[in-house]
Amino acid sequence: MGTLVLARHGQANFLSDDYDKLSPLGETQARLLGSFWASKGAVFDAVFSGPRTRQIRTAELAREAYSESGRDLPHAEVIPELDEYNGHEVMSGLLPLLMERDRRVRELVEAHERSKGSEEQYKSFQRLFERVVVEWVEGSIRHPEVTPWSEFKEQVLRGVARLRDGEGRGRRIVAFTSGGPISVTMQAALGVSDRVAIGLNWQIRNASLTEFIFSKDRFSLDVFNSLPHLDRELWTYR
Repeated sequence: MGTLVLARHGQANFLSDDYDKLSPLGETQARLLGSFWASKGAVFDAVFSGPRTRQIRTAELAREAYSESGRDLPHAEVIPELDEYNGHEVMSGLLPLLMERDRRVRELVEAHERSKGSEEQYKSFQRLFERVVVEWVEGSIRHPEVTPWSEFKEQVLRGVARLRDGEGRGRRIVAFTSGGPISVTMQAALGVSDRVAIGLNWQIRNASLTEFIFSKDRFSLDVFNSLPHLDRELWTYR
């Protein structure tokens, strides 16, 4: 049996002009992951990363911390299919359409506008974001410039198939990616609905580990959302 570990990137700069960049805390989370692996003698036959800066940088920092033990992790190979869905595209394309037809969405937008500059800003945005993304996932509304959820899923599953198709039995692989690809991979392992899969997305913590075991005919979830390398005060979702 092989093992596939999907590591979510460290905390990014949520609601900033450059989200695709690790925050100082995100960098710490990544380094602590690498140090933890080194302390446990973890060995990986291959390391991969999605194409986003936050994904690649998490892999780099984990590798740097691991190397302080005197051993090295393989350099991460970038797999484009492990990219996250484009949340900005989904919001900018679908939110105006949803506001026209859904009073509750308009109320969520108004609540977010009122919360700007306060501690409530992040929570109000998340509530709005989740509502729009659920509509996108369920296909209740479409926009020609917004990639459908079904196409995003197909992309991720192609990437996971590439990871599983490597040579050698009993391989141990780690891939640095984001919540969307992790939830799609869990959906494939568990056979749950799209709505349940995107619900799992909201639970996935930064720098967490979700593990699968696989063979030619089997693909099963083994560990979900694990953070053995982080004290609770370092847990974050965004």
